[in-house]
Amino acid sequence: MIIRPLGLQPYAATWQAMRDFTDGRAPDTISEIWLLEHPPVFTQGQAGKAEHILDPGGIPVVQSDRGGQVTYHGPGQLIAYLLLDLKAVHRGIRALVTDMEEAVIDLLKAHGIRAWARADAPGVYVEEGKIAALGLRVRRGYTYHGLALNLDVELEPFSRINPCGHAGQPVTRMKDLGVNLTPEQAGQELVARLCQRLHLQPRWQT
Repeated sequence: MIIRPLGLQPYAATWQAMRDFTDGRAPDTISEIWLLEHPPVFTQGQAGKAEHILDPGGIPVVQSDRGGQVTYHGPGQLIAYLLLDLKAVHRGIRALVTDMEEAVIDLLKAHGIRAWARADAPGVYVEEGKIAALGLRVRRGYTYHGLALNLDVELEPFSRINPCGHAGQPVTRMKDLGVNLTPEQAGQELVARLCQRLHLQPRWQT
């Protein structure tokens, strides 16, 4: 598994790069995880409904091809995009989602935060609200998009939407739970747990 820390990247260009990578890969292409942050943006999933975007203000809204409804991305949120070959990792999409959720839950547990997944709404939750969102797309047996974990991201923009299509869904971040991790630190911890679950060896590239 190749791990690429990419820093702050615009959403639309990264989305196009994921599609290009997926369309161009062959059976022997090594899978990758991209770690990054986005400038402020609302993204609306394939099944997204416009009424869940309440008041975007000056933050752009992008219609995406991932699963799920609407969410917010911004600096201080760790994004992990999983460009995987499902056949190579011996996973169906539901099993992969579970692995992603459990990797985040394990990371939070290591810092004293109790978290859980919900069968009715993908993502990771703590007592104070939703702390990580998930959304994937599968094309030709390959995945792209991934997960977003709130580290110290600004929370106000979440009040402008119904997060993931759930009106009034509280959203929280690790900083407010007493844990301060940089995106680099959180990325290393998340990758270790994801690769362990997928039985893959990470190879970091800069």
